[in-house]
Amino acid sequence: MRLWSIHPCYLDSKGLVACWRESLLAKNVLEGKTVGYKNHPQLKRFKEHSSPVKAINAYLYELLLEAKKRKYNFDAKKVKAANLLKAINVNNEQLKYEYKHLLEKVRKRSPEKYEEIKNNKQIKTHPLFNEVKGPIESWEIT
Repeated sequence: MRLWSIHPCYLDSKGLVACWRESLLAKNVLEGKTVGYKNHPQLKRFKEHSSPVKAINAYLYELLLEAKKRKYNFDAKKVKAANLLKAINVNNEQLKYEYKHLLEKVRKRSPEKYEEIKNNKQIKTHPLFNEVKGPIESWEIT
């Protein structure tokens, strides 16, 4: 499971679809609808949010917006509107790590997308997250 902290605009088509599916799984976990994945490290920051289900819905909503921009047909009924008042902090070194990790994936499977994103100097976060100074997150498996 990979719930990217970086903006979904950087994801190639396979990455965006995979993130959507994995985020829907995360939503089911946070809603108590599954027995597996309950302790997955990527869920830690959502579980620590004051409204975990609202947070994952806000996360999914941004993926949905990116999919619509690309004219993909994601099922909007799977996402509930969520007015989230509190962003989740993410460390800047985590963003750098994720971006480098994504570049390696995209370089292999989507050369056009790689060319589009490889020289970015400023990494945008997913709108749910607020960038703060700090190391790679403790929940990240490096």
